[in-house]
Amino acid sequence: MSFALTTAQVLARTKTVTRRVGWRRARVGDIVQPIEKGQGLKKGERVRKIGGPIQFVSVDQVRLDAITRADVVREGFPGMSPAEFMAMFCKSHRIKGLPCLPADYITRIEFRYLE
Repeated sequence: MSFALTTAQVLARTKTVTRRVGWRRARVGDIVQPIEKGQGLKKGERVRKIGGPIQFVSVDQVRLDAITRADVVREGFPGMSPAEFMAMFCKSHRIKGLPCLPADYITRIEFRYLE
């Protein structure tokens, strides 16, 4: 699972929730390896792991605009408001080729770090 925008937060283990376009097959109990980025690697670049694996403890389909202040903090952005987080998310994500909108449903994944 790529954490290109939140590498520092995963390294610091301050991020415990992530929102994703897609990931509808994710299930509670899934274990994945955080990586810096998985797509757009230049010739000779390799996938860089970020720490150890994580395990999904909650997976839900939610509207982006339902994000709470507490979840913005759990996403790793304690200095942002929910509106600022939504603007950042929509700027960096597309759904079926179209710009993401605050009313779109996305996958909210809560996870824990495995030792």
